[in-house]
Amino acid sequence: MSSLKDKKSSKTDRDAVAATAPAEVVIGRIVGVGDDGAPVVDFAGNPAGEPVRAMATARYADVSPGASVALMFVEGDRARPLAIGVIAPQVSGSAAALEERLTFTAAREIVLQCGRASLVLTRAGKVLVRGAYVSLRSSGMQRITGASVQIN
Repeated sequence: MSSLKDKKSSKTDRDAVAATAPAEVVIGRIVGVGDDGAPVVDFAGNPAGEPVRAMATARYADVSPGASVALMFVEGDRARPLAIGVIAPQVSGSAAALEERLTFTAAREIVLQCGRASLVLTRAGKVLVRGAYVSLRSSGMQRITGASVQIN
């Protein structure tokens, strides 16, 4: 025989489980970034009908407009998005197959590095190639030009 107290506690347990159910995650896109690093986002079902400023778990100053972003909503309110992370593009096949041209842009420098090899591009216009072994091959003419050329 169950008591009224047992019935109340089981209902409360069910309500607690329902209240802690996982929240919906929506994939949106970043339209811009505010001066403080907060993202301006747009997403399907946006009640404002135009991009809105989102709260964020991190600064988004270095994220390019158009990037996909995972969004949740504070207290389930779609007018209050919370950006929880940038979605990395899924690559299937080679990067060359994705786009005809891939552009990286940085304010100071871009570094590509693998082990002891690196390629550095600086804002001053320098291109630095470093490696334990560097090989340049050409099926056509190979040309070296500059204000001065020093070999060895």
